[in-house]
Amino acid sequence: RDDDDINDVASMAGVNLNEESARIVAANSDLVGTQMQSCKDEPFLAAIPLHKRILETAKKLGITDVPAEVVTFISHATQNRLRAVLEKVTVITQHRMESYKDDEWYEQATDVRSQLKFFEQLERLEKQRKDEQEREILLKAAKSRSRQEDPEQARLKQKAKEMQQQELAQMRQRDANLTALAAIGPRKKRRLDAPGLLSIGGEGVGLCGGSQGLGTASPRQYPRQKITRVNLRDFIFYMEQEREMSHSLLLYRALLK
Repeated sequence: RDDDDINDVASMAGVNLNEESARIVAANSDLVGTQMQSCKDEPFLAAIPLHKRILETAKKLGITDVPAEVVTFISHATQNRLRAVLEKVTVITQHRMESYKDDEWYEQATDVRSQLKFFEQLERLEKQRKDEQEREILLKAAKSRSRQEDPEQARLKQKAKEMQQQELAQMRQRDANLTALAAIGPRKKRRLDAPGLLSIGGEGVGLCGGSQGLGTASPRQYPRQKITRVNLRDFIFYMEQEREMSHSLLLYRALLK
């Protein structure tokens, strides 16, 4: 009845589907049951030192034989553990490096850096004021012409003389530096963004554009890879959040550093 069905296009064209299926199976019979092998499983850690370390630990527990599959399993477990730790620490570092200054909801409450600069400026002004007072005292002591001078007055005169000699030496050094800079002349900055030029050994070399003569070749732009720098503080924060490591000896050693 199927052969007489007007909607059966295959039977109308004289094609027997059962015969075609049997022919395809017979043609691909050599592929049936073939074992497909993947690439070799490479362990993450060195197998020989790891196996030796596992045997040393196993002997303490009364185990004398450790198969190679255990070594491979522990190596893969170490790799997965290390990958998970690095992923979590990377997220912590990225959160630490985030800047909220451009956020519309960010409102700066205190500026510690400006406060420190202000205190440094106050200390500098106070030191300058004390130096000026000491300078005036020394100058007055140097100008005094009393016949009977006490040892303190003589000491102040000697100190004033040393201060004047030091200032004179500084002025001479400054004048010598200015004279040397004037003799050298203004320094010209080298243009590194000149189109079509490459600097090789301190000489500019032009790039030719084929048959068109000297061409302007744009410098190759390499994408700068973003580097996430993890420090010890990020690892300490990670260990504090982990239940297995929050009371470990490794955490206390890291806190002591």
